[in-house]
Amino acid sequence: MTDLVVRPLEAGEEALFTSLPDRGLVGRKLFGDDFAEMAKRGEYRSEWTWVALRDGVVVARAAWWGTPKDETPIALDWFDFTDFDAGVHLLKTAPLRAEFSLTTPPAWQDDPDVAHEVRIRVEAAGQAGYRKLVERYRFSWTPESGLPERPGRLEFRPEPDDDVILDVFRRVHVGSLDAHVRKTVEEHGLDAAAREDLDIMRWMPAPRDWWRLAYTRDGDLVGLTLPSRNAYDPVVGYIGVVPGHRGRGYAYDLLAEATHDLAGYGAEKIVAGTDVGNVPMAKAFAKAGYAVTQHRIDLV
Repeated sequence: MTDLVVRPLEAGEEALFTSLPDRGLVGRKLFGDDFAEMAKRGEYRSEWTWVALRDGVVVARAAWWGTPKDETPIALDWFDFTDFDAGVHLLKTAPLRAEFSLTTPPAWQDDPDVAHEVRIRVEAAGQAGYRKLVERYRFSWTPESGLPERPGRLEFRPEPDDDVILDVFRRVHVGSLDAHVRKTVEEHGLDAAAREDLDIMRWMPAPRDWWRLAYTRDGDLVGLTLPSRNAYDPVVGYIGVVPGHRGRGYAYDLLAEATHDLAGYGAEKIVAGTDVGNVPMAKAFAKAGYAVTQHRIDLV
């Protein structure tokens, strides 16, 4: 058997990357994303895009994604292969490390072909040193769903001071059901988890003055609602309730407010996500008219 060659893509080799057969059952191709167009926009760079070749034929490929302003990739979100061992070797060889985000259709476990595509990618990533952290729902809201009713229980106020927002993040992260938050708290502490989420929100390309804190009519802090934008769409950036006010359905109030705000800013589509295990937040999304459009499996 010819030796395997693993290397980064060179400028102008987009067609080489896309030459690997892809049935489009999972990952970027499932949702119609075009690698060449994304590369033109600077989301995939040659040094962040790797291929494994045998006799000049691509047998595995991996692309790490980021926005044009990012100095390091945000996520590995394009990984597949026709040769399992080559896929493992590619991930071990490429000098890049970021969370592997694998998108799937809803109820992917019910389709044997899709389940197979998920399983082999997760297994290959596992042999390369990744481990599954969590599976998440991806939600979408459109005006056809109607604006969710505002319960009117809370007052929403802008908060321009990042230090205040940081402190609220510390509070809502206590006892969080979010797997990413729990991982960061466990490994680096509560302050690091709060700073990480504040940095993510600051990274998003939306006006800072969209953010709101929520209070009871008596002035007691309930939580925060941070409508925003990601690289493509308006997004519910963050919803969080402080421990003392959990169990009262306030996540829905915060989500309804964010939805109204984003719709008021002209959104024709709003995306959002939460962990499959975060049942209260998932119920809030369903109540507010958000539909599950995909799942995402995150490996770290």
